[in-house]
Amino acid sequence: MSTRVLLLLSFLVLGSAAPAPAPLQPSRVQPGDDDDDACSATADLVYQARLRDVQDDYLLALANSANLTDPRERSRREHEAREAREDGQREARAQLEARRDLCELLGGGPYDPEIDPRDFVRDVTHPFFPLVPGTIYTYRSVTQDGTEIDRVEVTHDRREILGVSCIVVHDASRIDGVLAEDTLDYFAQDRRGNVWYFGETTQQFEDGQLVAMDGTFLAGRDDAKPGIIMQAAPRVGATYRQEFALAEAEDAATVLDLHAAASVPFGSFSNCLRTKDFSPLEPDVVENKFYAQGVGDVLEVDPDTGERLELISIQAPH
Repeated sequence: MSTRVLLLLSFLVLGSAAPAPAPLQPSRVQPGDDDDDACSATADLVYQARLRDVQDDYLLALANSANLTDPRERSRREHEAREAREDGQREARAQLEARRDLCELLGGGPYDPEIDPRDFVRDVTHPFFPLVPGTIYTYRSVTQDGTEIDRVEVTHDRREILGVSCIVVHDASRIDGVLAEDTLDYFAQDRRGNVWYFGETTQQFEDGQLVAMDGTFLAGRDDAKPGIIMQAAPRVGATYRQEFALAEAEDAATVLDLHAAASVPFGSFSNCLRTKDFSPLEPDVVENKFYAQGVGDVLEVDPDTGERLELISIQAPH
């Protein structure tokens, strides 16, 4: 390799064209310390891992740009790489703060639910989250991308996860008639009445082509763990994890109201359970969900944009 190329690479990686990344913030807690603050340790360690991923992507982008012969194109690619790194660092910091905020709500202990298949029943009968096989729920939302129709079918299929027999729910979302997302969700109810979420297999599509499987996780695989999608006895102020697969699926919810009202094309409901659903992976995204007794999810609202996903019909089992 020529001296000129070596100097160029050194400048790109270490010089003014590529300022050093923000220093890693030291973990307040390290693995093996008091379990009471395992949540904070998790947040800090995932942050460090994310920063390293961002830096790796940046260096690979520089390596690719170094092989371009057009100086202007090389300069453009280097500029894009720096911007992408800065965006990634900002996102990592935002996720860190969101995880720490969630820790404040949950407490500091480790998240390690004990799953005993003997503690689970076959049917999901929670009044706010009934899953009757053969039932089909249809939702509609007007979005910036077009009209979304979401068809949710409680299938007769089952999948065993961690020894628990889970009901399979098929959720297919179409925008202006074109498939955008196709998901299989896995639920089971314990003897106390909590409804658990054991995972999902999700696919995202663009122009009919599979482009991603973001959010896919299965409890018991790659350290993923199930969460509670619906508490047996919801109480205002309670916060709980709905899923746990670090950097992949980290949804949580807080109960806001037990007497909310919701009006959708399917009907008007009172005494609804209203939750705030959020994820440290998307700190700026929040959803309010409304659950009606004997029906389930009837309305989802983005409080920032006002966008609504409304229940328009229910097809009962044949």
